[in-house]
Amino acid sequence: MHEAAGADRIQRETFKRGSRTYFNSSLFFPEEVRRDVFALYGFVRVADDYVDAVPQDREGFFSFKERYAGALRGEEPEDVVIASFVDLMRRMDFDPAWVDAFLGSMEMDLTKKTHRTLEETLEYIYGSAEVIGLFMARIMRLPDQSLPYARMLGRAMQYINFIRDIDEDLSLGRTYLPLTGSSLDTLTLEETSGQPGEFRAYIGEQLELYRGWQKEAERGFRFIPKRYLIPIKTASDMYGWTAARIERDPFIVYRRKVKPARGRILLRVARNALVLPGRPR
Repeated sequence: MHEAAGADRIQRETFKRGSRTYFNSSLFFPEEVRRDVFALYGFVRVADDYVDAVPQDREGFFSFKERYAGALRGEEPEDVVIASFVDLMRRMDFDPAWVDAFLGSMEMDLTKKTHRTLEETLEYIYGSAEVIGLFMARIMRLPDQSLPYARMLGRAMQYINFIRDIDEDLSLGRTYLPLTGSSLDTLTLEETSGQPGEFRAYIGEQLELYRGWQKEAERGFRFIPKRYLIPIKTASDMYGWTAARIERDPFIVYRRKVKPARGRILLRVARNALVLPGRPR
């Protein structure tokens, strides 16, 4: 029991460091689902932390990847994050190819700094975010018909993160948003401040992509029982709030990281609990 509590604490703290919006929304899943969500996000955040470290911890990432592979082979992992995830993976029948795609996108961050076309960006997003939607659908035991929408929700959320995190990603030497078709050569403030109209139009176009994917994803909400939909819809709403804030002032992405306050998230949880239609399990 003590060991399980320790694992829960590590997963919770790892998840909390990585995502204010989704962490606070996820607190409102039923306990058994919340525990599995923390196990999932503990695993993905640890992998992400290796490649986002300054300097990047290549050795740590490949060691993590090998320890995961060893756990799949039946070796007993000392790492509670990996052990919990592999247990979750087996219980929920995750496709191992989804995990391989995730680790592939994380490994891409070690070598690929610029995604020049939308196709390149979407290749990265599949592993970094769309498969997370697939994992979540399995955790909530949703029907297979929901899977395309789960992927689309992961895509939409990742894309708004790329827009929000332009400056942070530049500090890591990365550009995820494609510039094909734009007169902008880079997304540095020096470049965009010299072409403010072009930058605002560019951000508007990226937000339209996000909203199109988000709208498609929300068609899948009909598959989600209300007790699970409340936190999912809340996170979705908060990403929509982030998009609206950036649309009003695109240059805000260079001044601060746009994130809703915890109070705003909790108010949206309360509202969604009242207004969302109930669905039987």
